[in-house]
Amino acid sequence: MTANYAVRLARRLGPGARIYAQDVERHYLDGLAARLAREGIAGVTLVHGTPADPRLPERSVDLAILAHMYHEIEHPYEFLYRLQAALAPGARVAIIDNDKPTRDHGTPPALLRCELGALGYRQIDFTLLAPADGYLAVFAPPEATPAAAAIRPCRR
Repeated sequence: MTANYAVRLARRLGPGARIYAQDVERHYLDGLAARLAREGIAGVTLVHGTPADPRLPERSVDLAILAHMYHEIEHPYEFLYRLQAALAPGARVAIIDNDKPTRDHGTPPALLRCELGALGYRQIDFTLLAPADGYLAVFAPPEATPAAAAIRPCRR
């Protein structure tokens, strides 16, 4: 989650909320930590993940927001596989991205549905974000984690 989203959510949800701000780049987390301290915002836990593992606590996430970063995930199947363990019962995964090829810093919605669907995630909502080329896609996680051998990659 980008710094702006983490700060906005923390302000809106208040000090009783628990927000995990995860990134694979340490310098982004360091910048967010400085901003949170400067603005006196509590309730945000910083998590340094890897390209294949968000490293979030098990069954701790009610809503995972992946904002303008899905196209940056180097290992989407492994990342989504490991993300599932962090999702609490009834959780949702919301992805905000641009309808552009991945090489142009976006994710075509059909590719997104294919990759998440390969792991059993179900799309339950989709909204175009006009006037930008963006969208919000919401997914329910699979009820059971598929066997790794059963996952079939999609064409990028």
